[in-house]
Amino acid sequence: WSAKPGNQHCMTTAKDENDGPLSREEAMATVCAPGTPYETTEATIYGVSQRVFKHAPVSLRALYESAAQIFGDREFIIYENDRSTYAQTIAHMASVAQALQQRGVQKGDRVAIAMRNYPEFAIAFGAITSMGAVAVGLNSWWQAHELHYGLKDSGARFAFVDQERMERVRSLSDVLPLGMAVARPAVETLPENAIAMSQLMAVPAAGLPQVDIAPDDDAIIMYTSGSTAHPKGVVSSHRAILSSLLSWETSLLARRLSDHEALPRQVILQWLAAGLEGVQRPLSSLLPQRCALLNLPLFHVTGLHAIFLISFRTGRKLVMMYKWDPEVALQLIERERITDMHGVPTMSWELIHSPNFSKYDTSSLETIGAGGAARPAEQVRQLKQKAQKVAPGIGYGLTETNALGAAISGADYEARPTSVGRALEPLLKIEIRDEQGNPLPPNTEGEICIKSPTNMRGYWNKPEATAEVLHEGWLHTGDIGKLDDEGFLYITDRAKDVVIRGGENISCNEVESALYEHPAVFEASVHGLPDERLGEVLCATIHLHPGKTATEEELQKHVGERLAKFKIPTHILFIDSKLPRIASDKVDKRQLKQRAAELLLEAKP
Repeated sequence: WSAKPGNQHCMTTAKDENDGPLSREEAMATVCAPGTPYETTEATIYGVSQRVFKHAPVSLRALYESAAQIFGDREFIIYENDRSTYAQTIAHMASVAQALQQRGVQKGDRVAIAMRNYPEFAIAFGAITSMGAVAVGLNSWWQAHELHYGLKDSGARFAFVDQERMERVRSLSDVLPLGMAVARPAVETLPENAIAMSQLMAVPAAGLPQVDIAPDDDAIIMYTSGSTAHPKGVVSSHRAILSSLLSWETSLLARRLSDHEALPRQVILQWLAAGLEGVQRPLSSLLPQRCALLNLPLFHVTGLHAIFLISFRTGRKLVMMYKWDPEVALQLIERERITDMHGVPTMSWELIHSPNFSKYDTSSLETIGAGGAARPAEQVRQLKQKAQKVAPGIGYGLTETNALGAAISGADYEARPTSVGRALEPLLKIEIRDEQGNPLPPNTEGEICIKSPTNMRGYWNKPEATAEVLHEGWLHTGDIGKLDDEGFLYITDRAKDVVIRGGENISCNEVESALYEHPAVFEASVHGLPDERLGEVLCATIHLHPGKTATEEELQKHVGERLAKFKIPTHILFIDSKLPRIASDKVDKRQLKQRAAELLLEAKP
């Protein structure tokens, strides 16, 4: 929703001089009051009592159907020269869902999507989830054996792929019993078990399939890299996803009621006073259409939830990018008058430092959000300096929480650039706990724990791993942080052996395992190092077998042949002695990280 002066709203009210901003608590209570679209109640989810939205859509299919009714004629997805409305996109979802049913896909079946950002990804996701099947998002950067693992682990019966992913999985007919559909194939002859997705999109359908879907039925499996060698499939329900979407809405409305921005508070208050009419006619339908840049991959929760799925609630236009390119982004911002951009901090950093930044009209931009990695304080300062009309922000969430957690923007962010914000109420709670699970007082470091109906059901077919992180509805994130006296969250470390490079989680254990496959490697330890552009990059410290040799380039090539390119260590250091240990005989990664930082600093010209 725009807060710029001069925007024409369909619903206007003169602002009373005494109509000042509400306190944060008053604002949230007003938004979620009884009788409003965001009224809350209690529900038992997986045996745990949780606060939930009373009037939330019961399923993702209900979300799509509502958007078709309210925003049907609005432009929705723009990709290069392709432009489609909400009605057209949802009609294609219905056709593909009908085709899946004809091919034998049933409620609860897993259907994978492995492709870069195309409109077909969005259509496939909507089709799968509207018929009660489970959408399995696979990282398009994965190599063939990684894709094979995801398909086999999830038990996918059918897959949607693009040309490049088709080449990587074309020999996996034993894993995909119902075959695969290829988006925009570059060849006329497809593998025997494949069909062009355009054929599925042309199947006649009277509407989205009317399968009985309960709020807590499984909707998605998204793979995340943790401390284990193989990524884990995070299983989430329709309710969990929808709770995230509505939580972002309540947070935004409450912020509008409690800040000094130009959007008249009476507009929101009158809409809320209309009560449940707002369920059928959301506030966004009364305001000018916004436009977001879809510059994050849809196989990540930020791209999927915070950019794509939330649009079914807000009716905004999405301008899709195949992959990130700051020069292309600048062109699209000017051409499509983009108002909202989200991404890992690297993206906004590259955008404002483009030598062509000042050559483009970026005046339409109002928000630049970030997530997936920390944004250095200097980036916050320069972002505000170079894009003065933009409200920068950042958020903290996990795949396991469906991207919900904490958020901060505007003046709060400028004053606290190292914070990731306050808990996104009204459903979510954050506590800092010690190793025994006891809550800690403010300004004390401990593990960040989150209770929310947006939390995952668990890890796919991994009950022990699930039991390690989920306790009585609380997710133990493995991240270390603290809450200050005002409830602002600061992340100070990670308990899990994970590096976040440009928003991509990388398991150090997985990269170490690949290095150990090299015949010259006797010991390998992988850790992260700070990087101005990507947040963190991988560094490996290697001790070779006596008499064996290997170069940095050779080991990088070795890892690249086994893992996705973003998992290749940027730096590889060699040590003559065995790797240092701590008392428990584990490798002393803290010492190695410090040593690596010093050596690389000395090596700088």
